[in-house]
Amino acid sequence: MSHYVGSSSGGARAAAVRMGSARGAGSRLLGFLSDAVARGATEALRSLNLGALAGRPIEEIFLGMSDYVCPDGGSIDEGIAREAFIETIADLAAAGITELDGLSADQVQTVFELYATNAIEARLCNDIGMKIIILPADSREAAGVQAQLKDFILRAVSDALTTTSTAVAALTPDRVLQFVGGVYEQAFEILRTMGEGEAEGE
Repeated sequence: MSHYVGSSSGGARAAAVRMGSARGAGSRLLGFLSDAVARGATEALRSLNLGALAGRPIEEIFLGMSDYVCPDGGSIDEGIAREAFIETIADLAAAGITELDGLSADQVQTVFELYATNAIEARLCNDIGMKIIILPADSREAAGVQAQLKDFILRAVSDALTTTSTAVAALTPDRVLQFVGGVYEQAFEILRTMGEGEAEGE
């Protein structure tokens, strides 16, 4: 992990830039959620011409927003962003988030944390497929590594969000993209540090 961030990707900042479409998707998702907290879910949905989804369970609303959050252009990069968003929808119930109305600032942060984690994992899984990262040949060992990687990413994203003093739900639209890029960069740097720590402990 430390070699991937430090050498293969060219450092945390370069790794964050490689997130590409996932940065934009994360920004659109976070911007919408901030709007829903500020003006209410119905008004936020109307601004996207999705007013008919008001009052529906959050999974249905998010599915209806898929093309807004993750425009489908057919590239691998855009596919990674969309895959991460679908995974996030599947994670909502386990996180106890079922309604868009009355969404709290902490829940907004949780949704974004889930998306960023899934996006980084999807990026890494793609790079595993491209042989940029090599997994063990033994399938059980490889599955264990992937499970540990998911935990690493979640911890890194959570720590990255904790280190920022910015109130996620209060971000203005012009600052959202910069904030999202910064979170990805911090998360990759934390992943690099944690990877080095694990390697030294072996």
